Amino acid sequence: MRIYPMAETDCEQTEILMKECFSVPWSVDALKEMFHTKGYCSFLAKEETEVIGYIGMKVVLDEADITNVAVLPAYRKKGIARKLLQQLLDEARQQGIYSIYLEVRDSNAAAITLYKHAGFKEVGKRKNYYEHPQEDARLMLWQS
Repeated sequence: MRIYPMAETDCEQTEILMKECFSVPWSVDALKEMFHTKGYCSFLAKEETEVIGYIGMKVVLDEADITNVAVLPAYRKKGIARKLLQQLLDEARQQGIYSIYLEVRDSNAAAITLYKHAGFKEVGKRKNYYEHPQEDARLMLWQS
């Protein structure tokens, strides 16, 4: 498994990953739009040529929001999300980003644990943030 910066040519495979991982996945068009909008930064985990993981952030000045973190179910619990998150945090430091926010489903204990181990702190809740199923989100913050 290796981690690479995402390229626009990866959008179709990344959409397949997102459909596998999310109840409301991003479309190919939404993924391609990232490459034509200032501030997006995304990384992929690949096994050979197969996209098995994704992480992305949207940067505005010295802050960012993590847009999505996804790993195919067959590859979970192998440290891939941790490696993707570390790559993103390293990139954030290089870009001079001081704060990164994210939302995570209240029920996603594995992701919450991952983020806490990476230094994120819970700073709030977003009521009914997610759909399919409807659920609250925890708002978390990382600061360098």
